[in-house]
Amino acid sequence: MPGDWSVWRITRTLFPILMVLTALELVGGLALGSFESTLRRAPSLLVLVPVTIGTAGNLGSVLAARLSTAVHLGTVSFEPDDDALVGNAVATFALAATVFPLVGAGAWTVAWVTGRATLSVWTVVAVALLSGVVLSVLAVVVTVLTAYGAYRFEADPDDVVIPVVTNVCDVLGVLVLFGAVKVVVV
Repeated sequence: MPGDWSVWRITRTLFPILMVLTALELVGGLALGSFESTLRRAPSLLVLVPVTIGTAGNLGSVLAARLSTAVHLGTVSFEPDDDALVGNAVATFALAATVFPLVGAGAWTVAWVTGRATLSVWTVVAVALLSGVVLSVLAVVVTVLTAYGAYRFEADPDDVVIPVVTNVCDVLGVLVLFGAVKVVVV
């Protein structure tokens, strides 16, 4: 990794990436707009949108920070049997499996308190859990691939990985959430 930590180098590295991510975010916004009628019918799902997107991005960001540190320290090999890599991935899955049901229960509670709970608590929790498990898998894949790409192309993972992971998880969060809605809410 180059030792040049100048603003110019960081800008030169990030600008093309941020342009692509901006276009990707537009796709996520368009996808969200296409599900407006579903969100109007089930306000508890509307509450789930920002929380699901944020939580998925947070899970990916935590993993990204840990992998970036491991790259800087030279303690990650990006091999399938790398204990640090596998351990961090498993921790991400376990965290998602425990956090997302609470997110679903919270979203249903907000809808219930406001008199807008049109779905059962179990349906909302199931949507949140399914979304969370799928998003955690995708967040791990995106994070590992981005950290590995930064390592291979000698880019500073601190500059590249978290912006990529959070933006990609935003878009995937919308798509996966509404995919889960289609699977669970028949």
